[in-house]
Amino acid sequence: MSTSLDETLRAAVRELADHAGPAPDLAVRALGRGRRLRRRRRVAAAGAALVAVVAVTLPFVLFRPRPTPPPTTPPVTAVPSPAMRPTPGADWAGKPLVLPGDWVVTRAQGTGGSGNGVLLDRKRGRYFSTDRYDGIFPAPTGSLVAVRDDDRPREIGLFDLASGKTRWYEVGRALSVPRWSPDGRRLLFTTTQLDHEGFIVLEMDGTKHTYRVDRRAYFCTDYCDFTWVRDAREVALPQTGGGVHNEAVRDERRGVQLFSADDGRPTRLLPVPGDPAGPWAWSPDGRLVVVQGQEEPLLVETATGRVVNPLPTADVVWVTDDRLLYRRPHGSRDFVLADTSGREMVRQPLPKQLVDLEVSVAPR
Repeated sequence: MSTSLDETLRAAVRELADHAGPAPDLAVRALGRGRRLRRRRRVAAAGAALVAVVAVTLPFVLFRPRPTPPPTTPPVTAVPSPAMRPTPGADWAGKPLVLPGDWVVTRAQGTGGSGNGVLLDRKRGRYFSTDRYDGIFPAPTGSLVAVRDDDRPREIGLFDLASGKTRWYEVGRALSVPRWSPDGRRLLFTTTQLDHEGFIVLEMDGTKHTYRVDRRAYFCTDYCDFTWVRDAREVALPQTGGGVHNEAVRDERRGVQLFSADDGRPTRLLPVPGDPAGPWAWSPDGRLVVVQGQEEPLLVETATGRVVNPLPTADVVWVTDDRLLYRRPHGSRDFVLADTSGREMVRQPLPKQLVDLEVSVAPR
């Protein structure tokens, strides 16, 4: 073979060798494929484990009880202080003591109407002291004052501030203090005489009407005085309920029995659980009444006896349908104008000479 032919063959062989790919490495390929399969299995196993964890924990997450929120402190509601009126000065007796709600002080005397007293002379517009009588009880209107004299136990006097004269009328023994009707035209007495327990109504001309009441049929214990209702057409007597008697508290009341002031007949029973102090304890519209309950004073509905709320005292007067005037039972004994919840709105101190005395008030 010639040299040129040899060279040609070698060149062809080299060219073929240059274009030929390397021989496949079967072992390397097998290892790579194994790694890929193992990776896929691990991913699949991890996914299955994740699904299992989610399946187990999801119900607990969805249905677990919600944590109790921390207790919240209720907002503090500021109660406004009542408006304070000044204490009357040394010359207080020279004009009527006007109280919140436009009522006035008409009398000041020892408890129960005893000892020296102070009376308002409406015509002259000033107060004067008196020691002529053992008890003084001014009418809520006009110039008449009911008076008592221990030396005349069967009589009641009507003292006229305008004329200065006193007329005496025989009423009887075993009587309560006189109670004026709201219109100032009649006096009411509770009589406890055994032969005619009941009540007496005295007209201003001295005419006396005595009405017997069967205390077995209209049973009352503890505090059993007849009092006027606000319209002055009826009088009220508390009725004892069926509770057990306890000296520590008042006896339970089943209601208040009303009687006609004109003929003494029983009219109706109101289911109020306590004792009204007098005619001014009944609201002007008749829906509510303030009573002394077994343990505390109460504001109640007249028709149902439902307790609306307690109050500081039962000795109140209704100034309007939603305003009460009363004397604070403790401390300074100021007079207070309050709403029906007992929230004080206006406070009026008394002259120091009257602080320790029993005080009567009336519309101005």
